[in-house]
This record gives sequence, C-alpha cells and structure tokens, in this order.
Amino acid sequence: MDELSIWRGEADLITLLASPIRQEIVDTLASLGGHASVADIALQLGRHADGLYYHLNILCKAKLIAEMDLPVGDERHYRLAGDTSHPLRLAYRVPDKSHVTALRKFARGLLQVAEKDFFDALEMPSVSLEAPARQLWAARSKGWLSHNEIEEVNVLLERLCELMSQTRTDERNQLLSCTFLLAPHVALSKRRGENDA
Repeated sequence: MDELSIWRGEADLITLLASPIRQEIVDTLASLGGHASVADIALQLGRHADGLYYHLNILCKAKLIAEMDLPVGDERHYRLAGDTSHPLRLAYRVPDKSHVTALRKFARGLLQVAEKDFFDALEMPSVSLEAPARQLWAARSKGWLSHNEIEEVNVLLERLCELMSQTRTDERNQLLSCTFLLAPHVALSKRRGENDA
C-alpha cells in the first residue's frame, strides 16, 4: 500500500476536521483523484460553490489541501496535500487531554457525515440491498478477540480503506462511503456485587 498523503495529529488540526463539511471536502477530493475544481466538489456534495470557499481556505491554511496554479481565467482547483489521492489519516495520542477532546469532536463529525450518507441512501430507489453486491449496511458487533485476531481485523480494515480510496474508472463507477470506529472495552471479570465462590 502506498504511503498515505497526510499523517498528522495536532489537536487543533483534529478539531478543525471535526466539521462534517471539511471531512466531506477532503473525502471528495480523494475520491476525485486528489484534485478537483470547486464546481466539481460542490456538485459531488450537493452544495453551492460559494458556500465552500470559507472551508477550503481553512483547509489550505492548515496545509491539508492547496490551491492549484492554473492559467488565469480557469476556475479554481484544489488538491490534497502530498503526492497521492489517498484519504486523510490522523495520528493521535489518546493520553493527551487536548487530543481526547479533539478526537471526541472529530468522531462526532465523522458519525454525522456517515448518518447523512446513510439517510440519503435510504431515499435512493436503485440502492442494492441484496448480496453479493449489497450497497447499504448498518451493523455493530462486540466480541472477544485474541491478539492475532486483532491484528487480522486491522489488516482487513486497512484493505477496506484501500478499496474505498480508489478513484473512478470505466469499471469502477459506483461511489460509496464507509465509516467505521474500532474501540476496546474494559471488561469486568465478574458482575458488581458478586462474591467470590
């Protein structure tokens, strides 16, 4: 797998990406091959281009995206920072209090975007709900895993990210989004109030 374009974890950067619209802009640029005109971004998001410039400027100042140098007269184009079209990834330190607060905001924004995508898809008459080409899923699982199985889950999630980060081709012509959160739980060895036998 190629090196991902961005791997940063400053708390203020994570907070900046708590905005669902900024997450969508970054995702859209990645899905369009790493660069696109403002008009194309707006079209994909179903928004007016004028409403995106504020967020595009903030993302530029944070050096997550950059405006492309094009001949005078061409519409404005932006690209992801870095050399690839892979999606943004954040490195973070959970024990760092500023990161915990920022990550809560980021995860909330992530889930808002996922909820919007899912609800929009519910209104699509052509969405496929049948295996093996099912397009709409909602699931939650909780279970016990070994160390090796946790490693396997990470490999599968990496592969999922890789698949979901591909750009459009003649054959690859269906746009889907996928959001996931993986989290450990503190498991109690026995129920509260239960005495030792």
